[in-house]
Amino acid sequence: MLKEYDLSLIKGMTAKKLERLNLMGLTTVQELIDYYPYRYENYQLIDLKLAQHGEKVTVEGELHGTPYLRYLGSKRNMLTAQIIVDNRMINLVWFNRGFLKKQLAPGRLILVTGKWDKGRDQITVAESSFLDTTTIIKKGNIMPIYSVPADFYLIDLQKIMRKALDQYATEINEYLPAEILSKYRLPSLRDAVLSIHFPVDEDSHKQARRRLIYDELLQYQLRLQIHKKRIREEYGGNAKPLARDKIAELVRSLPYNLTADQESVIEEIFIDLERQEAMNRLLQGDVGSGKTIVAIITLYANYLAGFQGAFMVPTEILANQHKESLDTILEPLGVKIRLLTSSVPAAEQNEIISRLESGETDIIIGTHSLFQERVQYKNLGLVIIDEQHRFGVEQRAELRRKGSNGSPDVLYMSATPIPRTLAITAYGEMDVSSIRHSPAGRKPIKTSLIRADQFSKALDFTQQELVKGKQAYIICPLIEESEKLDVQNATELSETVRAELPQYRIGLMHGRLPTEEKERIIEDFRTNQLQVLVSTTVIEVGVNIRNVTVMIIYDANRFGLAQLHQLRGRVGRGDDQSYCILVANPTTDIAKERLQVMLDTDDGFEIAKRDLELRGAGDLLGVRQSGLPDFKLADVIRDYRTLETALKDATEWVSDKRLWNDAEYIRILEYLKQLDTDLTGS
Repeated sequence: MLKEYDLSLIKGMTAKKLERLNLMGLTTVQELIDYYPYRYENYQLIDLKLAQHGEKVTVEGELHGTPYLRYLGSKRNMLTAQIIVDNRMINLVWFNRGFLKKQLAPGRLILVTGKWDKGRDQITVAESSFLDTTTIIKKGNIMPIYSVPADFYLIDLQKIMRKALDQYATEINEYLPAEILSKYRLPSLRDAVLSIHFPVDEDSHKQARRRLIYDELLQYQLRLQIHKKRIREEYGGNAKPLARDKIAELVRSLPYNLTADQESVIEEIFIDLERQEAMNRLLQGDVGSGKTIVAIITLYANYLAGFQGAFMVPTEILANQHKESLDTILEPLGVKIRLLTSSVPAAEQNEIISRLESGETDIIIGTHSLFQERVQYKNLGLVIIDEQHRFGVEQRAELRRKGSNGSPDVLYMSATPIPRTLAITAYGEMDVSSIRHSPAGRKPIKTSLIRADQFSKALDFTQQELVKGKQAYIICPLIEESEKLDVQNATELSETVRAELPQYRIGLMHGRLPTEEKERIIEDFRTNQLQVLVSTTVIEVGVNIRNVTVMIIYDANRFGLAQLHQLRGRVGRGDDQSYCILVANPTTDIAKERLQVMLDTDDGFEIAKRDLELRGAGDLLGVRQSGLPDFKLADVIRDYRTLETALKDATEWVSDKRLWNDAEYIRILEYLKQLDTDLTGS
């Protein structure tokens, strides 16, 4: 196993070089050969007759004549010389390399790389070396370029890598089955490793990358699928008999028809509920796509099967809103629903907890209060966690442990959709369902972009909506460096709005207000006691006030695309036409492009895709919260086809019990164990 060989065992290794490598985080041969080049320099010789004008070329030739040095100023110079290449005289030009003049002796062989000027038969030299003194032969090779610290020479790392591969390449053993190598036409692992460092040509490098990218994605997906398999086996679960007739009656009683996406997702969830293994599913859907009714139907199915349900949300506002929705739909059917939040009086909390433990309560809705140690359930069969990213891993796990008969089924919900490639990577241990389309009949929100000096026009338009009895949000961004500045900005903006709209009541909310005050302001806005709400904080995802038809986002360029889309989704909840006005003075091309995305589409999945292309996966999800592995070569967006192939292969291998006794597939697991000592066989 290469991970067991210390770098000191490489022939010719010195203490100084070993120290440099260790400071780079490289201590074993495995870590060294996994340190891939970030680019390459091609020193393969080219026939100048075939070279294109402006192309980078490498040639070798014999120096001819006397070099000439010309000074272009106090600190600049130009050195010219000639070489004979294939009986052809070629001019060479170096800039600011005057010190080379004495070394350019006629008859000496030289290797030069640079830009070819076809009209002048001239190469502007970027790099040159004398073939009689070169310590590492570049001629004819594609050389790896590694990232090295300032006190470590690239040529030293190239030499060490070459020696390590010469010494240990025979111990790079294949672990993939022959059928897979043949099916995908992949090179062996040994050939791929050799070619990723020292490719003989462009094709061998391309095939090496293809193989190693598949390896990275396959190994990651195998870990996830094995983990998913263990979760199901460890937690067990309860197979729930579903009263589909009664559920169908509920669906028919709704004042609207479910979308095809909702019906499809509900069926996926029902299949999970009927299995013995515990459900571990993420439901992602765009703002206003109808995730809440899916949650309600799932809770009802769980109730009919004889189990309690818990619905956890990040804020009391959302908890109250969901309580109203569940009461409207499920309470007439005899379902006992209670609300548990920190603002519920202590005596009432005790009574709620008692009824929950005795089984008198069927569904409990609340915030983090639901996973307090003193909260016990009689027969918890389903946990739904809304805006799951707002809760920590341990908080989610605590609620899951409340299940009395095995583990409860868990449904996570997110209103921040991400592309499938990210979902199956960041949330690979979960099954992922998506609602892509909103219910029919909902009017698209009209979005516009104006400059900051046109803000008064936005307020004039807002007044036209207020005259109709409608309401408006005005959001200004968080400036993380200064909470005081946030408040000042919000206060100044609210004063501007009050001056422009003196006949209306304007609310102000910012991060320094107590929670109770924020709750009161939101409630006043919900009941139309406030007509306009100016806020420094993002209006909570899921807050559903149907009377609001205007969303103004001030300094919109300070928000991410996902944030802008979530904010826009706070309007358009009712039957009236709604509007989103972006106020910004974008100064960079990427800022303009991001805002243009908001004007082009209202599809959250498409916006997430464009955001991903503009910002990258780590920035989109939040680097610390992304859950994405640190791939060396693979990119989940560029390599999405390979990712889906790796997921398919890993899922089949882990789920097919016949393969666990197959010698070739056992070898895969053994290889994974070598890479990760914490991984034990399933």
